[in-house]
Order: sequence, then structure tokens, then C-alpha cells
Amino acid sequence: MPVLNRVAEFAEDMQTWRRWMHRNPELGFELPKTAAFVAERLREIGVDELHEGIAGTGMVALVRGQRDGPAIGLRADMDALPIREETGAAHASETDGRMHACGHDGHTAMLLGAAKYLVETRRFAGTAVLIFQPAEELGGGGQVMCREGIMERFGIEQVYALHCSPDHEAGVFATRAGPIMAAVDDFEIRIRGVGGHAAWPDRCADPVAAAVQLASALDTVLARNVNAFDNVVLSVTRIEAGSTSNVIPAEGLLAGTVRSFSKQAQALVKRRIGEICDGIAAAMAVEIVLDYHEEYPVTVNHPAETAFAVEVAREVAGATNVTSEHPPEMGAEDFSFMLEARPGAYLFLGQGLGPRCHHPAFDFNDAVAPLGASFFARLVERALPLP
Repeated sequence: MPVLNRVAEFAEDMQTWRRWMHRNPELGFELPKTAAFVAERLREIGVDELHEGIAGTGMVALVRGQRDGPAIGLRADMDALPIREETGAAHASETDGRMHACGHDGHTAMLLGAAKYLVETRRFAGTAVLIFQPAEELGGGGQVMCREGIMERFGIEQVYALHCSPDHEAGVFATRAGPIMAAVDDFEIRIRGVGGHAAWPDRCADPVAAAVQLASALDTVLARNVNAFDNVVLSVTRIEAGSTSNVIPAEGLLAGTVRSFSKQAQALVKRRIGEICDGIAAAMAVEIVLDYHEEYPVTVNHPAETAFAVEVAREVAGATNVTSEHPPEMGAEDFSFMLEARPGAYLFLGQGLGPRCHHPAFDFNDAVAPLGASFFARLVERALPLP
């Protein structure tokens, strides 16, 4: 079965919804315009219940089938990124410095499309629980929604999500059982020394020199401490110190990220960063304070639910357009918290090769929205069949 005919008929609606959201990007938990827009669409569609104000601007919509039965969760993220858009599209962001550079506008449009179809047809026995989540990029909105009890409150037994992918041809679904995306940690290292005239460095304790030593030493952690068969990334992404050429500053800052797939590797890297900070502080006669945050856990797909999602994807896109052996990625996802709370699966939907996610030239491909909406709809119908 290809794209559902009825879904294809309102592809233009999904494009209109998506492009409105693209023009009006909002960040983190602060999504008042986006949330109001999505809620208005859901009321027009005619969902049975709409619960707003979850995790601030998140919401859950319920669509009930023709008979009672289990509840299946479908999740879309709604937040944008603090990036200046360079797509040149007619529907480009109208807010300078913010844009939908990761396709969350498309994810939300696809779930709205699935909602419209499910309300019209109701060919299932149970409840479709549609989760519209804030703060995937910054803040862990998925974790907050779980903490606020959505799984228990709405009786969710399984949960699924899609993410667009510019690394796959349009219409290709890709996933895997087990770990599919990495855990993410962030660190910030503050260096406090003694500033002074650059002509007399002997009278200073130089945080710039310490930052350089730190960056170099941190590069050795993966090469000399982590097992070669462990998938780990450590990237220093920011160094700040000084403001002019003839002054040694009193303070400096170094920050970065760690990606890993095992608790053991994560703990090892965290420990080594702390030990390196202590050692360089002593060697360079500066004070170093490490602020290390464990953010999102590994995104782990459940085997049975992944196999089921692959079956549905093959039904919608064709067997040759679905892979169940997608390699793990070092990106991270706060859908991981939902998969810790309930069994389910996370899949990529190819939108055609192009600028990568988080790039200023990225834009969601509206042509694949009917596929995503059809996948969500058929997943509900297959998981909750009528007798």
C-alpha cells in the first residue's frame, strides 16, 4: 500500500501548516505562537480531547477509534534552532537568528496530517495519543513531558517518532533495533588565572595557555583512554579568552560535547576530563572549574516494536525503500526518554540529499509529508486493529 489516498488529498494542507511554522520559529519551551497554531489546527480537525500546557507549551491530543482498546503514542517535536536562515525560500523565517533547521516543522505537520486522517476514518480499536513536544533541541522537553506523567495519564503502551533525514533519498525509511542515537553530555570549563601586561607573563597566571593545554590534552582521551571499539566523540567547540593583543586576561572558558553509547565509556570520559582539569590547573598555576552535564541518554529502539514499525514502513513506502540496518548515529535525541519509559521505535524518513540538519540552508521537503503522515496513520491502524 502506498501513501494513503485521503492523506495525499490534503498534502497541500500539510504544506501550508508546515510553512507557517517555518516562517514563525520559536525556541525551547517558549513556543506560544507555535502551540496556539497547532492547538487551533487540532480543534479544527476535531480531535476528541486536547490537553494543553504540558511541559509549558506542549500538548497531547486524543483520537479514539471505533472501539475501546490500547493507546499508542505518536510524537512530534515543535521547536526551532538559534540559527540565521540562508535558504532563500519564500517561506523563510521572519525572525532573524531563528529557523527550523532540523525539520521539526515538518514533523509537526506530518502528525497533524495523521490526526486529520485518523479523525475522519477511525478505523482502529483504541486510542491514538498524539504528542506535540517542545524543547527537543534545548531543554529536554521529552523528559519533562514524561516527568509530568503523560505515559501514565494517557495509558500509552507504545510510542513512536519520525525524524526527517537529508542523508537518505526521498521516501526512504531507515531504522535499527537497539541503540540508534548516542547519549549527549555537555561540558564547560572555566579557567581563572591572574591577568596582566602581555610583556610580563612571568607576573601572570595565563588562562589562555591553560586553555590551549586543555584542548590538546582532551584530544588524547579518545586516542589513549577509550577502547578503540567504543563509539565515542569528544569535541571542543568553544574557547573564549582575552580581548586585545597586549593584555593577558584573568579568565578563560572552554566548552564542548561528548557523545557515547555505553555508560562505561561515558563515565570514563567524564572522569578523565576532570583529572585533566585538575592536572593542568596544578601545572599552570590557575584555578579550573569543570561544569559537566549529562543531557540525553542513548536512544534505544525496542526490537519487537522496531520490527513492527519496519513492516508498516514497507507497506507505505515499499520494501526496497526501507532499511532495518541503519548504523548508529552520534547525534542525540530526547525521544530517548520516552523510549526509556515505554517500548517503541524511532525512524528516519529520507527527504532527499541536501544540506544537513542544523545547517542554515536546510529546509524540510514537503513532498515527503504524505509518506510520514501515512506511516503514522497505518501504524495506529495496524497496532490497534478492529476485530
